[in-house]
Amino acid sequence: MSQDQVDGTRDAFGRTLAELGDKDSRIVVLTADLAGSTKTAGFAAKHPDRFFNMGVAEANMMGTAAGLALTGHRPFASTFAIFAAGKAWEPIRQVIAYPSVPVRIAATHAGLTVGEDGASHQMLEDIALMRVLPNMRVLVPADAVEAEAMTRFAAGYDDGPVYLRLARAPFPVVHDACSFTLGTAERLAEGSDVTFVACGIMVSVALEARPRLAESGISAEVINASSIKPLDTETILASAAKTGAVVTAEEHQIAGGLGSAVCEILSEEQPTRVVRVGIDDRFGQSGPANALLSHYGLDVDGLVAAAHQALSG
Repeated sequence: MSQDQVDGTRDAFGRTLAELGDKDSRIVVLTADLAGSTKTAGFAAKHPDRFFNMGVAEANMMGTAAGLALTGHRPFASTFAIFAAGKAWEPIRQVIAYPSVPVRIAATHAGLTVGEDGASHQMLEDIALMRVLPNMRVLVPADAVEAEAMTRFAAGYDDGPVYLRLARAPFPVVHDACSFTLGTAERLAEGSDVTFVACGIMVSVALEARPRLAESGISAEVINASSIKPLDTETILASAAKTGAVVTAEEHQIAGGLGSAVCEILSEEQPTRVVRVGIDDRFGQSGPANALLSHYGLDVDGLVAAAHQALSG
């Protein structure tokens, strides 16, 4: 694993989608006038007969994607997360999740790292909105390598809808290679004192926090919970039993997201001290991506402080 390299999860998605289109004629792609930004333009260039620009009509796009899925196609509906999970939530609920139609919702530009676009476009509630829907699978890749693996998984998954959360900013690469299995978390580093359960860019931040904590004699375990729904409860429970302290980390509101999901299983199965790192009931603001992560405590300093807090409880 090397965090010296960076790559975009949306870029990996776009590259992989164009390649998969060569191999599977059932794959179709829909966009809401954002092909360049969502990186679906590569698919459009190679397969124009299977690419549909629906205009700024996200609700209509979701309904059309559902219809295409019901006629044997494998649709990817892609737009910014604020529009995919927010603007189109009702049709996603009614015509995709409720009938469990296999639409792949590829939502880019999620989280604070949208940066200078500001609060209106920094979708910090989408994991909660998608996780609450029955039949929905919610996936958040830790890096571009995992984004490619998730795109391949989603393309062949026909047992219901998938929400794939992607970012605008490039992420550090934490995998040399990756295979993705739905409902499985990945233990990236062993530890004995505190467990980091993270998703998205926060996985790399958790890995960076480990040596800082080691300077204080604290051994941190890092779990990549990229499959948020279904969640790998067995791996999380086992790690919590070993360390006795858990810190969750996500580029999302702490309400309703990964932290809430982890707290739910621990409170029911194995009460454990948990500190949640994320956005605490606030909106974002305009600024460079890294500066925003630091401002909201989603950086190494924030995770180190959270680990000490979890251990002092």
